[in-house]
Amino acid sequence: MFIFPAIDLIEGQVVRLYQGDYDKKKVYSDDPLSCVKRFYDDSARCLHMIDLDGAKMGKQRNFDVVRGIAETYPDMLIELGGGIRNIDTVEQCLEAGVKRVILGTSALKDIEFTSKMLREKSEQVAIGVDARDNKVAVEGWTETSDQDSIDFCFRMRDLGAKYIIYTDISKDGAGKGTNLDIYERLSRIEGLEITASGGVTTLEEISILREMGIYAAIIGKALYTGDIILKDALLEARK
Repeated sequence: MFIFPAIDLIEGQVVRLYQGDYDKKKVYSDDPLSCVKRFYDDSARCLHMIDLDGAKMGKQRNFDVVRGIAETYPDMLIELGGGIRNIDTVEQCLEAGVKRVILGTSALKDIEFTSKMLREKSEQVAIGVDARDNKVAVEGWTETSDQDSIDFCFRMRDLGAKYIIYTDISKDGAGKGTNLDIYERLSRIEGLEITASGGVTTLEEISILREMGIYAAIIGKALYTGDIILKDALLEARK
């Protein structure tokens, strides 16, 4: 199983939100590159980045930061989401060194674009399924649709998606553990590599997710608070 340390960006700063609420923001660093260096020095070779400004506004706002990180660490598998809603932005990200782009809002609202990206770049595209009360949330989690989140995963698989990043928003940044029940259900969907995101707080959870056959886990707040030591998480994931 892979471990993706997480960096969320607002105005060039590394932040964490509580349950996706932009009004409940905590700034952890003014220097994203130094955060990535710490992860890299601890042997992380995967990185999950979200441009929260982009997610909310529909257009990339922290691209210079992203490009600088990708150029500095070309051997990292960097996945990027937030404001990626057209082909030009996808190409720009991939050319800058991002290895995988995450389609969230566009996956729900622009099926033609999403289908085209999955046909042409299936290994370089992940679908971000952000769930609030089991419904897909979009526009930087500021809107909640009527689309059932599990059904949406099946729908994306049938379109050609291989990678799903599933976030339970109620768990994200809360420090109270992740939704193991939902990941157990998702792990049974054939043809999908599931990444668990939101509330991963303990090594025991990483162990359980690994045993389920989950592809990867994203760890955010727990790394910044010290609840999880990255080296320990990487070792647990490799068992």
